[in-house]
Amino acid sequence: MFDRMIDAQPANGSTDVFFASFLIGLREGLEAALIIGILLAYVGKLGRDDVKQKIWLGVWIAVGLSLALGALFTFGRYGLSFTAQEVIGGSMSLLAVAMVTWMVFWMMNTGSKLKDELQTGVDRALLIGSGWAIFWLAFVSVAREGIETTLMLWGWAGNLVAAAGAVVGILIAVGIGYLFNRGMLRINLRVFFAWTGTFLIIVSAGVLAYGIHDLQEAAVLPGPFSGSPITPTNFRTGEVLTGFTDSPFWAAAYPFGWAFNLEHVIEPSGMLAAFLKGTVGFVPLMSWLEVTLWALYLAIVFPFFIRQVIRARKEASDRAKGGKSRAHQTPTPPSDRRSDALETADAQQGEI
Repeated sequence: MFDRMIDAQPANGSTDVFFASFLIGLREGLEAALIIGILLAYVGKLGRDDVKQKIWLGVWIAVGLSLALGALFTFGRYGLSFTAQEVIGGSMSLLAVAMVTWMVFWMMNTGSKLKDELQTGVDRALLIGSGWAIFWLAFVSVAREGIETTLMLWGWAGNLVAAAGAVVGILIAVGIGYLFNRGMLRINLRVFFAWTGTFLIIVSAGVLAYGIHDLQEAAVLPGPFSGSPITPTNFRTGEVLTGFTDSPFWAAAYPFGWAFNLEHVIEPSGMLAAFLKGTVGFVPLMSWLEVTLWALYLAIVFPFFIRQVIRARKEASDRAKGGKSRAHQTPTPPSDRRSDALETADAQQGEI
């Protein structure tokens, strides 16, 4: 995975790598910022300013854990054998795909109810005792996003452009979260999470392909590196079969040969290859197992995600209609008009 994702491409692919890592940092950072903002605002509303220190302690410990994990992934692999690196890299890629896929669906399903759920959790935590349960709530929320970000960016370990993109995205996310929770900025979070979720699903498909390639190189999964009798080869030249039409018969290369080899058409270290690799997970040389699982992932996950987006949009529309009908039917005291207006606006936009 490292060889395929950290090619020396500062001149050609740096913009694509920066943009991809920026969006990952922005998405993950904004989720964490919104959750922490809701926690801080609610405990302040309850007059429990003493709990804020515990929330911030959980945040900083989670940030430190994420940085330590990133350093371990970056520097710890250098003392490992090639096979060990590929096994760990492939396994971490598959774990990242599972975590990010779950997170995308969870946020689309929970986003509009996140504020109420967090406030309920705070109420329960404060009933337990001194507020250390809220520390764990803050810690787990930030650590989850930090670990997901680390796993998604691990393939760019050592790439300063990718690191810069992620840091910029996280910093902007923190600023947006601050302005949003202070009431100085309004964002249609439903639309934001729908678009960024789409991007993350596409990126996850690419990470899945990278992980499969790593495990094939380590001979954990069968493929072009397994050798005879698993790997389909040309009995005359010994080369691994490629595509559907390579000899000795149609589709002989499937499923453990190469799906295609376009390295003579697309320079592996060029701008186009870097752009495709950073967006859809395409590289000029891919095995049939990589391509098959990449396509299956998108074919299965995307329809479910689109259905989730449509359902979230319908629920937001229903809440907006309900808020408008209540506003017309029930006279609102002047002191409550502002909160009702905010509630209706939130329902219209599907915001937290």
